[in-house]
Amino acid sequence: MYELGAVFSDVDVDPGTNILVEGPPMSGKRELGFDVLARGSSEGEGVIVVTTKDSADRIIEDYAEHVDGVEPVIAVVDCVTKQQGMGTATESELVRYASSPVDLTGIGIELSELLRALYQQRNLTRNRILLHSLSTLLMYSDLQTVFRFLHVFTGRVQSADALGLFVVDSSAHDEQTVSTLKQLFDGILTVRESEAGDFEARLLGIDGGTDWRTL
Repeated sequence: MYELGAVFSDVDVDPGTNILVEGPPMSGKRELGFDVLARGSSEGEGVIVVTTKDSADRIIEDYAEHVDGVEPVIAVVDCVTKQQGMGTATESELVRYASSPVDLTGIGIELSELLRALYQQRNLTRNRILLHSLSTLLMYSDLQTVFRFLHVFTGRVQSADALGLFVVDSSAHDEQTVSTLKQLFDGILTVRESEAGDFEARLLGIDGGTDWRTL
């Protein structure tokens, strides 16, 4: 079982579970994802982030703020740096680069390589994967193409007995698009603004779901 930690510390999910994290922009979805990953790092698990918004350097730097007193094993598929031509795109054992968010095949290949690296070279059989964000993929590719990509991606998470988190800005897409994507996931973690003006989240689809909880 994987403990979700932080806001959902009482929720455990089975290996191979895929969760969609949906909510409006700037609502703390990435931070919530990092908190779930950090729970894994504290238990000695591996972490992979597929980033379509920030560089690998930025992801590694920001993630370090979520883990206290732990040296995390974090791998990154960077879909930003090569496309923007900013910074250096020097691959290493745990940092790989896709040419752009359009390169879904390349993203899938690099993810598989990193999973293999964590399994074989680091002997990590428990891994957590965060894709941030599906909305960027949908800007560059049509829904059918992204759906097919995610079908393979979530299947890979399942076969690796990993935990997958996939972030989407719900307000950036029509209801039908988000509903179509939801078919691929075991659970839906929804973030919204509360009446008090802060943000709260609720998990549905797993163990009967949860109530709304303040982030």
